[in-house]
Amino acid sequence: MNSPLPVSPLPVSPLLEARGAVAAEGPDAGVAAHYGDPYGEQRALALSAGLVDRSHRGVIRITGQDRLSWLHSLTTQSLEGLAPGAAAEALILSPTGHVEHHLTLVDDGTAVWLHVEPGAAPALLEFLESMRFMLRVEAADVTGQYAVLTLMGPDSGDPPDGTAAAMRSPLGMDVIVDRGRLAAVAAGLGERGAALAGMQAYEALRIAARRPRFGLDTDHRTIPHEVGWIETAVHLNKGCYRGQETVARVHNLGHPPRRLTFLHLDGSDDLLPSHGDPVATADATVGFVGSAARHYELGPIALALIKRTVPVDLPLTAGGVPATQEVVVSPDAGANVKITLARPRGLVGRRPE
Repeated sequence: MNSPLPVSPLPVSPLLEARGAVAAEGPDAGVAAHYGDPYGEQRALALSAGLVDRSHRGVIRITGQDRLSWLHSLTTQSLEGLAPGAAAEALILSPTGHVEHHLTLVDDGTAVWLHVEPGAAPALLEFLESMRFMLRVEAADVTGQYAVLTLMGPDSGDPPDGTAAAMRSPLGMDVIVDRGRLAAVAAGLGERGAALAGMQAYEALRIAARRPRFGLDTDHRTIPHEVGWIETAVHLNKGCYRGQETVARVHNLGHPPRRLTFLHLDGSDDLLPSHGDPVATADATVGFVGSAARHYELGPIALALIKRTVPVDLPLTAGGVPATQEVVVSPDAGANVKITLARPRGLVGRRPE
């Protein structure tokens, strides 16, 4: 299994100076874990309006008239016809089909803006630069100049003034703003009623929505089918890209070796398993814990990557904590079986259409 995500080298966010802010550690260092009320912050994100500081994430901007066809050829997603303002998820795979990067992106009509996990932008940019050839594209790591904020909740409203790019996601709306204006943008959103919420609240809602996070709920062997990205970040009918052979083989002929599962954890001991803790049956270790959190309604929960063949009704332990499963990726995934991921309806941060 890979190590947790690298710690971001960026300066700490000015929003850590907000009242009650407690700094996050590990991969989310540099932003707030919470602002004094983790459960209240979850409720704001789910039920009204909240703002999450994700300014530790990497931001890359790509310009040039070949930008969409270029990314189309490099990633798992069909991007040639991406309309301005439409957001997409995409993956960069290794030659053997393992996930190397997860991208969230939008094209504004003149440039593609994308954001990635903390500390991942330099390696992604290096790969992109190696694949430029004679194409009319320019890619730049603009993490030092721009930052990601995430608006969530049914009352979160439109992007703030001065937003460089905005992209809808199942959890809410990511906005990219000038890093020097982080505090001012947050203050303006606060005047609109958006409460500051830390990464603990964001992660709890992400886990409850069964959304994997690259580098935590994945490892160096992860392929898209295992964590459900085959449904959200892969276009199965597009042309060649690196790693496509593995994707096609699993989709048409086989099954992934593992599957993402959602765990309800026993809360009687007030313990949460850590990233990388073993998930086990009574007889053997069958996987590892990716992310764990305490949810304001569901209690202690986690995502885990386990062997595909583990029966879905089999009791497990996660880092020694008793756990029961809810299916996210079906044991039948692959072999050209159409899978509907088991995720909650009414995802937070999205207004009804």
